[in-house]
Amino acid sequence: MRNEFLKYIKELQDKISSKLEEIDGKAKFHEDIWKREEGGGGRTRVIENGKVFEKGGVNISAVHGALAPAMQKYFKVGDVDFFACGLSLVLHPKNPMVPTVHANWRYFEMYDKDGTVIDQWFGGGQDLTPYYLFEEDARHFHKVSKKACDPHGFSLYSDYKQKCDEYFWNAHRDEARGIGGLFFDYLKGDSHMKIEDWYDFVTDIGDSFLEAYVPIVEKRKNMSYTEENRKWQEIRRGRYVEFNLVHDKGTLFGLKTNGRIESILMSLPPHVQWVYDHHPEKGSEEEKLLKVLQKPVKWV
Repeated sequence: MRNEFLKYIKELQDKISSKLEEIDGKAKFHEDIWKREEGGGGRTRVIENGKVFEKGGVNISAVHGALAPAMQKYFKVGDVDFFACGLSLVLHPKNPMVPTVHANWRYFEMYDKDGTVIDQWFGGGQDLTPYYLFEEDARHFHKVSKKACDPHGFSLYSDYKQKCDEYFWNAHRDEARGIGGLFFDYLKGDSHMKIEDWYDFVTDIGDSFLEAYVPIVEKRKNMSYTEENRKWQEIRRGRYVEFNLVHDKGTLFGLKTNGRIESILMSLPPHVQWVYDHHPEKGSEEEKLLKVLQKPVKWV
């Protein structure tokens, strides 16, 4: 399973990064091959200062070794070894009318000291963070996500949409990070769904990403915007940064397992503002977004 999924994410990385370069038309991904001293490594690809994408990354990693004591405590296990691989991407477009997007698809194994697999699971998801709300974009993103989920179980979209709304919640701000999507973790084989079935599910979600996001980018990338629109984008990016550094479990795992710091923090946008006690004008498009972020919306 680990070899099959690693092959899949390598191919998906190529497919996604090629399409994004085509959309941008100016910038190309810089590739950085790195190794982890404790075992494994990855292939980081970062795009910067493009015509469409101000900053973004489409990264894969496959790391292994002894599970760090802090993570042993987190997973409530003893002295075990692990293998983890995944693709993680974040794209911060230049135009405030184009939403930021995040996606991640990953696989994890644990072994005893004899090398026997004692646990394995999949996780991941995809979610959208707009700066200005276009309801048709939100509906499109969720519709594509639901279409990818439905062949594997009709409750999966609603279940993982709810988990996404719960997970990407900036509790210290009492608001959502964005308009959600899918979030799932600890997808383990059982009598209902074998681990191979979960592989099929996760790869179908991964394959749906470009269909979910690209039409939105194409529709919005050439829209006009003002300096005030840009300022609002940078203020909202600050909330994105807060979530990633305060609440995100993936960032925590990377830091606790001596992950590569440049790859972990590539998700952070290049230009951000924190304006003291900022509130948008009543009745404005900015306030419209905030109202939607205060309570989950049923988009499909």
